Amino acid sequence: MKAYKSVHGVYKLQYHIVWVCKYCRKVLNLGVSPYIERVLAKLLRSMPGVLLESVGFDEGHVHMLMVIPPKYSVSGVMRDLKSRSTAYLRKKFSWLSRVYWKENIFWSPGFFVSSVGVDEEVIRRYVEYQGQEDSGQIELDL
Repeated sequence: MKAYKSVHGVYKLQYHIVWVCKYCRKVLNLGVSPYIERVLAKLLRSMPGVLLESVGFDEGHVHMLMVIPPKYSVSGVMRDLKSRSTAYLRKKFSWLSRVYWKENIFWSPGFFVSSVGVDEEVIRRYVEYQGQEDSGQIELDL
């Protein structure tokens, strides 16, 4: 995983995130899934530094591998992406109003998040490397 540079620091914050469709409905079909990917890419343009590295779909949930800079809270990014993507999905796929007829929703309210770290050996090599070269460390591929 690559380290990223911000104005005042260097970070390596990668997260595994899972969203579930409300009521575990199996609505992420071959038409909806690619559209969600495009919508997320569009929405992330308004959040500089937030990257969607990988995404995978099951019928009722989506797994994402994301980089979220320390200036954003994970829950804030999730709140924005889920609410804004719901609006796009309900507008594009009118049949969702028959699936979720009571409420203007698509995603379950919660989410799963887990940080993706590096193992001890990688950290040890990084720490030992510090005395050998003083510049270009951000380019070090861990």
